[in-house]
Amino acid sequence: MFYVNARAIIERVNHGHIEIVIQNRVKPNEPLTIELPGGRIELYESLIHALRREVKEETGLDVTEIEGEDLRIVTEGTHFNVECVKPFAAFQTVKGPVDSLGYYFRCKAEGELLIAGDQTTGIRWMKVQDVSDLLDEEPQQFSEIDRAGIVYYLNQMRRELNG
Repeated sequence: MFYVNARAIIERVNHGHIEIVIQNRVKPNEPLTIELPGGRIELYESLIHALRREVKEETGLDVTEIEGEDLRIVTEGTHFNVECVKPFAAFQTVKGPVDSLGYYFRCKAEGELLIAGDQTTGIRWMKVQDVSDLLDEEPQQFSEIDRAGIVYYLNQMRRELNG
């Protein structure tokens, strides 16, 4: 089986600190892991629509802004309609039990966090520095897919802060 995913790095500034949404994934017969909101796109579903749907299902938030969405192009043809977007980052599993490819999008969202969503619990805003510290201390707590995405995000944030 091959999966394509849309995943969200939902940011906000709270009391001068950048925070992102993280959650715990609850799947039968699997350990509890920390991850970012998102999941598989459905057949012929656009990445942007999937991102908004997955964020709503898992967190209760409504995505209000997606970095790069203003560059989105959709072409309509006789046989195909094609969406072209600029994600923040892309990932691909190159080894493991699940063959997948996905895209991370930096975004903003509004609303109240759910107590529990679609296979998710512990949905919360966390300071980026605290996420970084937790990742350094206990990397195995993070899903293997999102660990790479979060490290990529943290590296990008450091580059942005250092100009």
